Amino acid sequence: MPFEIERVDFTRQSVDAWARGDGRNTDWPVVYILDNVPAGRTRSTSTLHDVYVGESRNAAARMRQHLGSAKKKHLSNIRVIVDGAFNKSACLDLESQLIGLLAGDGAYEVLNGNHGIAEGNYYDRALYRESFREVFDKLAQDGVFTRSIPDIENSDLFKLSPFKALTTDQAVAVEGILEGLFKDLVVGSESTTVVQGDPGTGKTVVGIYLMKLLVDIRDSLPDDDLDSDSRFAEFFVDGSRDLLSEFEIALVVPQQSLRDSIKKVFRKTPGLRPEMVMTAFDVGASEKHFDLLIVDEAHRLNQRANQPSGVQNQKFKQITETLFGSDDTSKTQLDWIRSKSTHQIFLLDAAQSVRPADLPAETLDELVRDTKTAHRHYPLVSQMRVQAGADYVSYIRRILGSTSDGAESTVVVPETFDGYELRMFDNVSEMHTAIRRKDAEVGLSRLSAGFAWPWMTKTDKTAYDISIDGVQLRWNSTQTDWIASPKSLEEVGSIHTVQGYDLNYAGVIIGPDLRYDETKDCIFVDRRSYFDKKGKENNAVLGKVYTDDDLLRFVRNIYAVLLTRGIQGTYVYVCDTALREYFRRFIPTR
Repeated sequence: MPFEIERVDFTRQSVDAWARGDGRNTDWPVVYILDNVPAGRTRSTSTLHDVYVGESRNAAARMRQHLGSAKKKHLSNIRVIVDGAFNKSACLDLESQLIGLLAGDGAYEVLNGNHGIAEGNYYDRALYRESFREVFDKLAQDGVFTRSIPDIENSDLFKLSPFKALTTDQAVAVEGILEGLFKDLVVGSESTTVVQGDPGTGKTVVGIYLMKLLVDIRDSLPDDDLDSDSRFAEFFVDGSRDLLSEFEIALVVPQQSLRDSIKKVFRKTPGLRPEMVMTAFDVGASEKHFDLLIVDEAHRLNQRANQPSGVQNQKFKQITETLFGSDDTSKTQLDWIRSKSTHQIFLLDAAQSVRPADLPAETLDELVRDTKTAHRHYPLVSQMRVQAGADYVSYIRRILGSTSDGAESTVVVPETFDGYELRMFDNVSEMHTAIRRKDAEVGLSRLSAGFAWPWMTKTDKTAYDISIDGVQLRWNSTQTDWIASPKSLEEVGSIHTVQGYDLNYAGVIIGPDLRYDETKDCIFVDRRSYFDKKGKENNAVLGKVYTDDDLLRFVRNIYAVLLTRGIQGTYVYVCDTALREYFRRFIPTR
């Protein structure tokens, strides 16, 4: 499918002259890019430029609308992508892809809203998408893109971008949440919503998308040139804008590494700010009352328990006293969120709780049950991460002996997954070599492991943490954005640096903390080989003692998370000999 990319100055005179040059400029579906890099000059690598991507059947008229927009008057250059085979669906698809790639490139602030970006099928989509790669290559040659598609798609800026194309169930959830929220705002009622899904179903995507969508509605102007075909266009009206005019909103992210990565995305996204990404402690101590708090990884919110530091223990006590009048030890960070906000959206998967301090299962069960009763529960089922699909996630959980609802799983039938590389290794060095090879081929391939070895390198940087059959490895040397850090390919990531992230290939070391009893035909936990002190600590404040069965649930959850990070494949090495033989029943060695 041949295409052309025409360059036009973003001025009325140039647009009028261009409009007269070809009938397709006023009556044919096209995609266009506006930026503030003057025509004839290359994009500066040290300056963050603004860019806007659009599609239209009457490009000339659309450009004239943009010329009248106060938000775009500083732009200077137009690139119009014209193809004789384009149709509306193809243009919407290309527009969506370019917005996502430009946001992930890291060289731009994307001025688009995300109100209409959703996945859609259409005739010959596969063929069109092949041609889109050629469009990207041409734009890259022209200096629009600074990185390759694999580099962009492997970046946090892309994976955590608010400009993601939503799956059908994500779009249904977003639409339902908006409808309910605006009804509540009209009548002044409170609300609690749950978005629930397995690993890889895009819970974080929904949270970030909603943040951007709400600020776009709030900051929109009546004369904004919004495409009426956009899925969420109905919310960009005066009444909705008025309801959000003084709207305080924040995204709560319990995990440090993921939180810092999202802050980087917000820093480059118009309307969003890094300070809008908070911890539960930040929320509890804030002087603000929030209209809406969106809580990602809500299962990682804490109940009252011994915190990682004495300072945090004191803060937990002080916040609870301030919010509830006394140091009520039954209060959790979930209670803080409810106390500090009128509306809450919790994104959760109870099967990803990995520490005793996390919210107890019964609290999460009650939260889900209440939101289902109130018709504020939205399940996500489409698998966005693992190419093997949702069946792979449930398969891994069954192998580990549990299901997504925490029940025991007894019968496992060996399965294969076409197009997905699930493989056992007998030698950890060979697995590491394979991970290095995959990283060279497709990028974003890393080792991870359960917390089955002491973290010696926290105090001695010359030491090694993990020793397996003569192979010596170190734990992750940073807690922030470890996957993208320079040393990560030679290190091993823990659950606390990997949870919430995607990998192309995941090499998972199942340590001696998880073992197999051949006589009883069951997996059990070896408490002595589990070295996360906070992962097995009894709760003296609440008088809770965690049994080996409790610990087994947390360790199973950890390995279920690690084994569901890989998009294209998962490699597995098992330390315990009996457990290794058990895994061989279900995971091939070649």
